[in-house]
Parts: sequence; structure tokens; C-alpha cells
Amino acid sequence: MYQIDFENPIHVYFIGIGGISMSGLAEILLSEGFKVSGSDRQESPLTKTLCDKGVSIYYGHQKENLSIVPDLIVYTSAIKEDNPEMIAGKELHVPFLSRAQLLVQMMKNYKLPIAVSGTHGKTTTTSMLSQILLEGKTDPTLSIGGIFQPINGNIRVGKSDYFVTEACEYTNSFLSFFPKISIILNIEEDHLDFFKDINEIRDSFHQFAKLLPVDGTLIINGDIPYAEKVTADLACHIITYGSSDSSDYYPVDITYDTAGHPSFTLMSKDGQKEGTYTLHVPGIHNVYNAIAAIAAAKLLGIDESVIIKALSDFKGTDRRFEYKGQVNGFTIIDDYAHHPTEITATLQAVKNYPHKTTWCVFQPHTYTRTKAFLSDFAKALSLADKIILADIYAAREKDTLGISSKTLQEEILKLGKECYYFPSFAEIENFILKNCTKDDLLITMGAGDVVKIGENLLQK
Repeated sequence: MYQIDFENPIHVYFIGIGGISMSGLAEILLSEGFKVSGSDRQESPLTKTLCDKGVSIYYGHQKENLSIVPDLIVYTSAIKEDNPEMIAGKELHVPFLSRAQLLVQMMKNYKLPIAVSGTHGKTTTTSMLSQILLEGKTDPTLSIGGIFQPINGNIRVGKSDYFVTEACEYTNSFLSFFPKISIILNIEEDHLDFFKDINEIRDSFHQFAKLLPVDGTLIINGDIPYAEKVTADLACHIITYGSSDSSDYYPVDITYDTAGHPSFTLMSKDGQKEGTYTLHVPGIHNVYNAIAAIAAAKLLGIDESVIIKALSDFKGTDRRFEYKGQVNGFTIIDDYAHHPTEITATLQAVKNYPHKTTWCVFQPHTYTRTKAFLSDFAKALSLADKIILADIYAAREKDTLGISSKTLQEEILKLGKECYYFPSFAEIENFILKNCTKDDLLITMGAGDVVKIGENLLQK
């Protein structure tokens, strides 16, 4: 494998530089004196930020983009072998690194690399821990899978030993990591275009946990089904958290304020009270995300008062139950949820949020996921009062499975719920303006570009 020498910066080209993780890695290299260029399908706020910092970016993947031959090409798992730039790079004999391989090499430059994994909650938990480390003035380097307002982006380059990053299981990319502390938030079926089933996913997380050295620590949700299969034969230290006193950390006295924000008391396994915390992000799922971050912070020796203040100050990341504004007296929230469990957690959180009627505009993400979880999506979305469906956001896939948003609409209608489907955002926006009324809550939901609907409504 090609090895980067951080003492001798080179020219690195990123295929798919506009991705949230890729743009962050590009920015880290830029800060280290590397020349950075790349390509993506279209312009975005992330590519604009990089361009403002001197990065040359091409829109559209073409072999001509490599007319200035780089020293190294970095690519994401979404880039296939038939990509014109992949082909051109190989013809030019340029070395390649995957995004995960580059991240690993960066991690090795830090004494305390921390990797946050799980099917859901990675970005929020990484951001919570980041807020704690920033409040504790530890000067960490951060790589977050979403826009985190305290750093005005998704990346921060620090000078301490702390390096915090998300660790995604898709294509087993996190198996290249080099963590000292790992967090596993949850393990569920997802990415079934790559994994065969839940057993294969569970085994992948087991292999990820085994990457930890003897003096490393795994922080894991003890409520995960068959968690013992993930922790079996590990040599590292293990800390568990969960809903009961069978875990090392667990919450009691959970209450909610009028905006649906939870407060709780954290207990340790020996029955000792660790502290009382108030969050300003909604939902029971965020209680457990916070406990994972607290466990890591305590392991790092962060003062309790710092943790309490940081979590109270934490306002979430972009596209995670993000308040967008009001139109005609109804509130618009945007959320990244694109898996049935995430949808359920978000819509359960809505119940504690002041409103009259819940409207959910959902954009399914990938044909594979929609087909695999069709009935689960229908049940989860039925927690909303009224549902509006947009077309499936294809992402890396092509329509070869005979699945569509109309299929999902039929499943939701069978459950007796009010559900509408429109093929264009313009039709959805017009329908909303005619039907949403004062004190309603409109939540746009999905991992694609459904956020544009709320933003367009706010401009009307």
C-alpha cells in the first residue's frame, strides 16, 4: 500500500471530493501543506468552501481532469472501476488509496485516535464528543460526517494527540482503521447491497472491535442483540452502557421539557450517581448517544463539569432534527433519517415537540434499501400523521429492482395512513402550501436532497 509522508507534501487528487468525509480529509491535507485537487458530480457548499481555499475542482468525472498528473489519487467506495478517472489514473500509473486507507494513515499520526461506529447515530455522537473535547480545551483534530456549527464545517485540525472520526461499516471500510478507543452505538441490518445479512454485519463489527490494542478500550451499547458475539475474545478493556444496571453506565429519571429535550441522571453499575445532564437535542436515542460520549470523555479524564456544560450547549449538527424556520405558521424541521430505526427514533421524538399535525416528507435513499425494508419503512413512517413521498434518491445505484416510491405508498396506505406521492419537489411544495396549516410540524426526511423542499418553501 502507498504510504504518505506527511513531512513531504505531494499533490493528491480526490475522486468525489465533495463528499462530507472526503472534503474533510482534503482540508486536513491542505492544512498540512499538500496540493489538493479533485472532482465531483456537481457543485455544493462543501466544494465551494474548498475552492475558496485554493483547491482546483472539476465537475463531472472525465479523464481530462488528470491532465495535470497527481502524485496520489484518493477515491470513495462509491467510485467504481469503470469511472473514467480511475481508468485514467491506472493508465498513468498513479498510486491509489481508498478514503479509509488515507484516514488510517492520518490516524497513525495521533496517539489517541477515537473511532465512532454504529448503524445509526455516528455523526451526532461524534459531534457530542467533539463538543466535550472543545469545551475541555484539548485542541482535538475532528472529522465529522456532518456540518458541526462550533467549527463551521465538518473538519478541525488541532495540535493535540486527540483525533476523533466516524467509522462507517459500509464495504468494511472501518476495518482499515487504527483506533485506540472505539465506540459501537448499535448494530442493525443496513447496506444490504454489500452485506449478506445481519450475521455478516455483526461479524464485521466484531472484526472492527478486534482492531483495538490490548491497552485500547471498546465502548459498546450493551442493549445490542447478541452483543457478546461482538465482544467475544477481545483483549482490550470493555465499557458497556445501556438501559439497565447490567451495563457499566445507564440512565434513570429521564424527563422531557416542553420542546422535547431530555434530562437524565447517569448511574454507574455500582449504583453510584455520576451526574445529571440536560440535552438540547430531542429524543430518547440522543440520551444513549450522549452516554456513549460521556463514557469516552470520562475515560479521557475530562472533568464532569465540562461534560455537563458541553452537552447542555450541544445544539446538534446540520440535518439532524434541524430547525429550518416557519412558513404560514407551520414549523419546518429537517432530518437525515433514512433507515426505519432512524425514522422511528425521529418521529418518536416529535411526539414531545409542540405541534398540531405531523407531516413527514420522506425521500427513500437507494433502491436496495427501499426494497429490503419496504414494510419496515411503511410502519416507521406511519408514526407521522400524514406522509408525503418523493422519488427514490438513487445515489450510487441504478433502477434494476422494480421498486419505487409508489410501491412504498401502497404499503403505507394498507396501514390506513394518509399518504401522498408526487414525482417532483415543485408538486410537493405546492401541495404543502395548500394543506399545511398553522401549528403543524413539517419534517423533511432522507439522506438525499429532500432538504431543498423546506429551503425552497422558506424562500416563497
